[in-house]
Amino acid sequence: MSIRWDSLLVQHFARSLDRRFAGARLRAVRFDGGRRDLVLLFRESTLVWRLHPSRASVFVRESIEPAEGDFRLKARIRAVDAPPDERIVRFEIVGGGKAARAVEILVELMGNRLNAALTEGTGRTMRHVLVRRGGGRPFAVGQEWTPPSPTGRAGAGGDLTLDGWLALLERVPPPDRPRALVTGVAWTSPLNAPTFLEPTLEAGWEAWRRVAVEATDPDAASPLPGAPVAYLLETEGGLQPYPIPLLGFPSRSAAGLIEAVEEGTKAQADAEPLVPALSVPPALLERLDEAVAHEERRLSALRTELEGREDPDALRSVGDLILARFSELSSGVAATTLTGFDGEPVEVSLDPELRPDENAAEYYDRAARSERAAERIPRLMDKAEKRLAQLDDLRERALAGTVEVDALKKTLPPSKRSQKGGGGRPSLPYRSYRSSGGLEIRVGRGAKHNDDLTFHHSAPDDIWLHARHTAGAHVILRWTQDGNPPARDLAQAGVLAALHSKARTSTSAPVDWTRRKYVRKPRGSAPGSVVPDRVQTIFVRPDEQLLDSLVDEA
Repeated sequence: MSIRWDSLLVQHFARSLDRRFAGARLRAVRFDGGRRDLVLLFRESTLVWRLHPSRASVFVRESIEPAEGDFRLKARIRAVDAPPDERIVRFEIVGGGKAARAVEILVELMGNRLNAALTEGTGRTMRHVLVRRGGGRPFAVGQEWTPPSPTGRAGAGGDLTLDGWLALLERVPPPDRPRALVTGVAWTSPLNAPTFLEPTLEAGWEAWRRVAVEATDPDAASPLPGAPVAYLLETEGGLQPYPIPLLGFPSRSAAGLIEAVEEGTKAQADAEPLVPALSVPPALLERLDEAVAHEERRLSALRTELEGREDPDALRSVGDLILARFSELSSGVAATTLTGFDGEPVEVSLDPELRPDENAAEYYDRAARSERAAERIPRLMDKAEKRLAQLDDLRERALAGTVEVDALKKTLPPSKRSQKGGGGRPSLPYRSYRSSGGLEIRVGRGAKHNDDLTFHHSAPDDIWLHARHTAGAHVILRWTQDGNPPARDLAQAGVLAALHSKARTSTSAPVDWTRRKYVRKPRGSAPGSVVPDRVQTIFVRPDEQLLDSLVDEA
């Protein structure tokens, strides 16, 4: 289950963390935004705080070595605390080469907006964040961390009198009292409100006052010898750790709140090997997940392409029919009806710019491409399935901690982010794709590379494409023949042009195309700015699955 954090639980849990970790040596901090995990790597143990709304939990495990990407420290925890009646846990850090600066880790536990940040200085400038957020209270590196607006509820110091309690609740109808209590009184929540309203308002105030005083005064919270210090409530959603027993929930005692939190989420911890997974850097797991998702998309796109393949026999039959009825056809028509070899009428689509014999040749070409695809795609699918099985096995072994990090790095392709860096041989100004008909498609890598692709990495008779009236990549379809390129190959190049432009989210995008020799670069124009002539326009549907099925493996 996911833990429900209210201000009372947060206050007592922070106190438990302080007793456990105050003075502990902190070697590194990990902000795993993908998994929403905050990991504190101590010398003697590891604290894992899962801050995903669907699986909020905390675990303490054995010590692990810091990994690549962890924020390394040579520091210790001075104290762990929580502001009164707030759902924020603060780790105060000293040392770490930052003696002149205050360093804190702040964990926010409000509703579904769980988050964490590491701040420096008295201005609390955020240096690391778990999940970046904008809005009126931004959560981003370089921004100042500001606390949420105070709740403004009465009695945060346990100083709400019985008269004030009665004035707030006595005239409220009993069904509405829980809401009034949670809105107006500190340390209350929908979880504990019924306990503070029964059996009478006076008795509820007495119970609330004891809890409020203990929440604000650590000495008052010292348990009697042998008395429970934490409980596990049996709720509909599962076991809920809590510092006190609550009305309406069967409960059992626990050794402490940290132990109660662990036990309450034990099923979740048992479902995955937590510590071995921590030994693999988050960035590496992210690359592994990227590779798995890529192969899954690629396999799906290949299946779609195979299922949508044209019938080569039917295409060749139309080509034969066009040649057999050659005398009945004239140039310049887009469609006609011919008498088939069986005497039945056949609707035939034509390219009005081609002669009848050229239209027949186009049908034969489409039949040949379909047959080549029938041979090529199953091989690619088999390769993708084997690669996917290999990656799935790698992921299982990575989570189980049975694969070496160096071996995993060698097996995985570089991440998209790492490909942006320098080093190695100079990269080409384009990325290559291969159309279903086997033609190479080159896509520019941004405005500064578009000119290089168009004027130095293409031939005059190649086909140049660009999304119409919007910023985007130049695209080159390699084609040296006199006639127009095959319609499907041209459309696929057009889809790539749309996907690499601001029209990528459109349901239908216009794409201009012409021979590259009809594209010129005005003197003094901005990078990527060109003037095409003899332009034709096609309309395409940007389909991201095409990226996976057309990637050139060379």
